[in-house]
Amino acid sequence: MEQFIVSARKYRPQNFSTVVGQAHITTTLKNAIRNQQLAHAFLFCGPRGVGKTTCARILAKTINCEHPTADGEACNQCHSCTSFNDGTSLNIHELDAASNNSVDDIRSLVEQVRFAPQAGKYKVYIVDEVHMLSASAFNAFLKTLEEPPPYAIFILATTEKHKILPTILSRCQIFDFKRITTNDTVEHLQEICEKEEIKAEQAALHLIAQKSEGCMRDALSIMDKIVSFTNGELSYRNTLEHLNILDADYYFKLMECMLNQDLSGAMLLYDDINRKGFEGDMVLNGFAEFLRNLLVSKDPKVAALMEVVETFRPRYLEMGARVSPAYLVSALNLVTEAEMHYKGARNKRLQVELALIKLCYLQQAIELTGESGKKKLMEVRPLNFRLLQPVIANPSAEQGRPSQQQPGVTTRENGAKLIIEEPVARKIMEQAAVKTQPVQQPIPAPQASAPTLPPQPQPSQVNNPAPKAGKLGSLDKIRQNVSAATANSGSIPKIELTDELLRKAWIEFTDILKAAKNPAVPSFELAELRINDANSFQVVTPNNLQQKFIDGQRIELSEYLQNRFHNRALTYQVVIEAREDFELTTERPLNSKERFQAIIEQYPLVKELKDRLKLELDY
Repeated sequence: MEQFIVSARKYRPQNFSTVVGQAHITTTLKNAIRNQQLAHAFLFCGPRGVGKTTCARILAKTINCEHPTADGEACNQCHSCTSFNDGTSLNIHELDAASNNSVDDIRSLVEQVRFAPQAGKYKVYIVDEVHMLSASAFNAFLKTLEEPPPYAIFILATTEKHKILPTILSRCQIFDFKRITTNDTVEHLQEICEKEEIKAEQAALHLIAQKSEGCMRDALSIMDKIVSFTNGELSYRNTLEHLNILDADYYFKLMECMLNQDLSGAMLLYDDINRKGFEGDMVLNGFAEFLRNLLVSKDPKVAALMEVVETFRPRYLEMGARVSPAYLVSALNLVTEAEMHYKGARNKRLQVELALIKLCYLQQAIELTGESGKKKLMEVRPLNFRLLQPVIANPSAEQGRPSQQQPGVTTRENGAKLIIEEPVARKIMEQAAVKTQPVQQPIPAPQASAPTLPPQPQPSQVNNPAPKAGKLGSLDKIRQNVSAATANSGSIPKIELTDELLRKAWIEFTDILKAAKNPAVPSFELAELRINDANSFQVVTPNNLQQKFIDGQRIELSEYLQNRFHNRALTYQVVIEAREDFELTTERPLNSKERFQAIIEQYPLVKELKDRLKLELDY
């Protein structure tokens, strides 16, 4: 049985022309060999699996070739090339700096440099993972690297260039390797599949190239693994299953549900994805990449940046034309935020489902309205996000009467509608405010003999105060302004602020708090009221604790008193004054001597017994 060799070793490039994706490196090295302008030290740096060590070996073989070709390639037929291919060449020394990173290892390498090559022109020293050398080893290597013998060439390879000392970098000719593109990886994998007689789909090879992220060694390892799994047949479905990648078709279905505001369909689709074993963060990450590709596909200039399977490219272009850029940008922000919060969430599935709910109703929150022939994006703040009930497409057909639709209000079939056209909506709300505003009846002035107050409000008015003023144009704001204008218009006379009336209103408000079992009741009962003028008074409390309790009811208390006295300018201030009648008297515990004195005062015989026995007490 023939021994199996992995593709990464079996199809390792043997000359510069077979190196994939590094033409800028190989061309420079071939020209340097042909023109005999070789440096004495090279530094190959770049990501893993892109050909650094491979190019170092090809360079070492080519400069010792006895019959190089005209374009600077090795002949692969001479004694030097064959010995190199067989691994028996004495002119090439490889050192793994990850396991040989001490000063002694570098000193041993320096000792070998003193001996000239027995055959060939150069002795080549390849130091792989050179960034793993210790600082002492780097310092021991400096002098030899700066002034080596004319027959010695050093090739250093590393994936972390920033860890190498600047003194080493300044002595080397640096070559930066780049990641291999997806197309180059696919072409190389296709050539290997043809040589190995493997049936491979183009979409499957594209998936492998994307998964490898520019690393050819990873791509070849993944392909070997899938070929072993599928018995020599590389299909798109098998590749998705083996690499645990969610099919892009699911993302297209999710987007269809979101455009149609089909929340139930999106939830069921995610449940199907979850049952297949895909984690939520993988779904969010994949959907974010899907949205990015849709956004890129909208502009023909950057459509080439889409990293998708070629068979899906027309579907991306079609879907991208249906979705607005505003929706894609907003959806991308939502998905990215959900992905950031996913790791810290306790209920991870709920985190993903919440993102899907937001995406399904995102279309309602973003409306493009025409202004002067241009389209303007209207922003809806989260606090004012309000969905109306679903509107029937044609209500007149069911009720048998003509449909009357207000101008500026549009309907949507089988869905909810968010109206954000402010000029029309504001006009409608102003009309509604005028119609629904209650008529204020005049209240007679109080008589001098028996002071009276207006009817007492219900407890719900204190516990549930009037809503705060919101955005201009809202119905509540209009009603509040109209109510305030009516109260201050002079149609309802103000009630004079007196000690008796103020105390009576204060007691009534305290009773309301008692009914609601509010903990601030004792503070209100102990408070003292002092009138400053016709529009203000003071609430005197003995300490800051009671002040906080009273301040906690400031909004409800102010609204209550202003309504009772028909005075919107009525205000009060809570002040702290120490009161003698409120001071707490605390008793100090008696010491031993004081307790004995208290005992002998109550029982004199105890003192007599002490004196007769001549006892000494230790207080």
